[in-house]
Formats: sequence, structure tokens, C-alpha cells
Amino acid sequence: VLFLQIVHILNMTSAKIVSFLLHPEESLHSLQIRIEFETGISTGNQELLLETGICLDPRKPASQCVIDGVRGWDSYMVYLFDKSKTVYDGPFASRSLSDCVNYIVQDSKIQLPIPQLRKVWAEAVHYVIGLKEDYSRLFQGQRAAMLSLLRYNANLIKMKNNMVSASQQLKAKLEFFHQSIRLDLDRYSDQMAYGISSEKMLKAWKEMEEKASQCAQAEDIGYLDEQIMALHTEIVELQKSPYARRQGEVMESLEQRAIDLYKQLKTRPPDHAYSDSTDMVKIIVQTVQSQDRVLKELFGHLSKLLGCKQKIIDLLPKIEVALNNIKEADNSVMQMQGKRQREIWHLLKIACTQSSSRSLVSSSLEGTTSTPAAPLWFPQSSSGNVPHPLSSVATPEDG
Repeated sequence: VLFLQIVHILNMTSAKIVSFLLHPEESLHSLQIRIEFETGISTGNQELLLETGICLDPRKPASQCVIDGVRGWDSYMVYLFDKSKTVYDGPFASRSLSDCVNYIVQDSKIQLPIPQLRKVWAEAVHYVIGLKEDYSRLFQGQRAAMLSLLRYNANLIKMKNNMVSASQQLKAKLEFFHQSIRLDLDRYSDQMAYGISSEKMLKAWKEMEEKASQCAQAEDIGYLDEQIMALHTEIVELQKSPYARRQGEVMESLEQRAIDLYKQLKTRPPDHAYSDSTDMVKIIVQTVQSQDRVLKELFGHLSKLLGCKQKIIDLLPKIEVALNNIKEADNSVMQMQGKRQREIWHLLKIACTQSSSRSLVSSSLEGTTSTPAAPLWFPQSSSGNVPHPLSSVATPEDG
């Protein structure tokens, strides 16, 4: 028996506990199928959280639900949420009364012998303690939901920071690109009259400028930033809410009053005296009413937590899309910048080639005027005529 592994699942949608005996090396999916059979929540909609707000890992066995040690043997709880619901409004019925306790609740003034009254009051005290413990477990479930929300929020902040950083980098690159291409277009226009001209390249550069203006749309993340900031404000308000803290002080004081009342009864001698249960029934009624109130507040707060969490889940894909758009725009700008620089270097190569051709022509002309005699390296023709000095220079038609 000591080596058995029992997992207790608190269904937060119904406030009921279901327990399962884990089979050796049972997978989490297998456990979820059993949970679906017991609770009606499909495996796809099940969210199983530990007390720390960590979601159970589907790659690990079901034994991850149970921790080692005395405390975890039969008291550790896993909290089950239905991902298809964000509003948990009950109604949640209190735990049922035993026959003995129900007997005195129906008629609190009925007189019972002291020995019998002790047994009935012992069950009544157990019932009051149980009501308080039920609330404590549900509060732990709400706390697990809050910790899970904060984990999602931390991931949201990380993705938001990456998105803002990428947007700022894109904005800086676009500003640089626009300034540099504007300068290149101005300088190109200045040299067209006496230098090199290419309508095809000029058209391509202007198209690049227009495409860069379109890329600027990717850096516009203001609408997402506003939604994220509003969500952060909402989460902070939920953390500050009094319902985020334990509200069971009244129930704890009622529990202590029930225990004290039972202790007083125990000290009375087991003679033939009789007594009624008016005081104990009053405590039971007040505890039930207190539990109803705090559970209504608890589940109202829990619904707000789950609503915020769903907003984060809906936002994450949008941020992912925005990040991809920014990266694509960034790559496009860098490719256009590289293409333009390669074209500039190509222009420089053409200009250098033309300059070399002009130098060759001018040097040949200078050689002709300074030395009237025929160059020694010109071959003699059979007729004895010397060829013209420019006959060896390439003509424009030769390329």
C-alpha cells in the first residue's frame, strides 16, 4: 500500500475531487483519458496545473503529478481547468451532511444524551473543518491559475521586448536606407550629363525607394503595444485585488469556535444529562454561509484571471506574425541596400574602363606628334608604307 501512487485531481469547474491510482509508467495522455471519462472535459481542453502554476509536461509520465515525501503521498493536489471556458460561476454545492449532523440541523433544539451528543458534535466539527479545507483547496487552485497567468505574462513581455527591439532596428535601417538612396539618386542625376546613364538602373532604384516605404508598415506595432499595456494594467489590478488573498479568516474563527464547543462538551460528565445543539448548528450555518460568500468572490476573481490568460493566448500569435513581418522587411531592406551598392561598384568599374580607354587614346596621340618617325615596333609592309598610328586603337564599335 505504501508504494501505491495516488493522484488527486481537483476539478475547478465543479469544485469536486477525483482520485486515480496511477499504473506503473503510465503516460500523462492515458491519465487524461481517464480524467475525461470522469469529468467530461476532453483531453484537448484539459489544463493540469501544479501548485506552482506549472503545466504538466505531456512528454513525462503521469507520476510527475505525485511528489516524493510524506506530504506528497496523499495530500498533493493537481488542479484541472477547462480551456474552453473562461467563466466559472458554479453553482457549487457544499459537501453533504452526514445523517447525524443533518438530524441536529433539522431540529437544533432536540435533546440528546451527552455521550450521543459527543459523537454527533464530533462529526459536526469534522464537517466545519471540511468546509474550510474545501475553500483552502479551491483557493490554492486560484493561486495556481494566477501563477500560470504570470508565467504566460512573462513570456508575453519577452516576446513584446523582442518585437519592440526588432521594430526599432528596422526603423533605423529604413531611415539610413532612405537617406542613402536619396543621396545616390541626387549624385546620379548630377553626373548623367557627362558621365554614365542607365534608365533601367534608375527605375530600379526608384522602385527600391517605394518598396522601402512599404516596408515601413511592418514597424507599426502601436496597436499591439496598446493591447499589451492594457493587459499589463489589468493583471496588476488583479494582483492587488483583495480576492487574490485568502479570505478564510471567518471560516477559521468558526472552526476554532466549533472545536472549543466540542472540548467543553467533552469535559461534561457522561451522566444522564441531556442537551441541545443550538450553538453547534449556528456555527454550521454560519460556516456554510461564509463559504458561499467567499467561493462566489473566489470564482469571480478566477474568471477574470482566466479571461486575462485567454487574451494573452490570443495575443501571442499576433506578436509572432508581427515579428515575422519585421524580419522579412528587415531582410528586404538589407538585400536592396546590398544590390544598390553592387550596382554602384559596377558603375565605378565601367567608369574606370572608359577612363583607361581615353588615356590610351590620348597617349597614342601624344606619341604621334612628338615622334614624326615611325615607331620601331610597327611592322613594315611589303610596299614600304607605314600604317597610321591610330589604326591599332579600338574603335567604339569594338566595344
